Amino acid sequence: MTEEQRLIEKLRRIEALFSRTPSAGERAAAQEAARRLQNRLESIREAEPVEFKFSLPDAWSKALFIALLRRHGLAPYRYSGQRRNTVMARAPKDLIDQEIWPEFQELEKTLHSYLSEVTKRVIATAIHEDVSEPEVRTRPKELAPGRSIDFE
Repeated sequence: MTEEQRLIEKLRRIEALFSRTPSAGERAAAQEAARRLQNRLESIREAEPVEFKFSLPDAWSKALFIALLRRHGLAPYRYSGQRRNTVMARAPKDLIDQEIWPEFQELEKTLHSYLSEVTKRVIATAIHEDVSEPEVRTRPKELAPGRSIDFE
């Protein structure tokens, strides 16, 4: 369901509430909410879609982002010759900037945290229990090119 469809549905519910409510205060609140939704709906319809190019770091992020685009009624694509981690989409800038991208960043953080935990658990169970990072050492000093050491 697109954002436009969700707003239309909300507007219908508010209008139904407006028609049923006997209180003048509730009716005024419902009218104000309906007016705000109508304005937002008009701004969405007027917004000119822009083509966006996203380069995502891995297959999990790409799958998540594509699902979010589709949930918002957008059709992700890529041009022939583009890398597999590239996702293109045409959408209003506000929709990407204010809804899809912030939601993606939060979900991606959660997804990567979960995948990291699962990966460490599987490796610890199946391969070796120590899944810590390797120790960091200082690099030994190297001889300058063309120099040798004589041990006689």
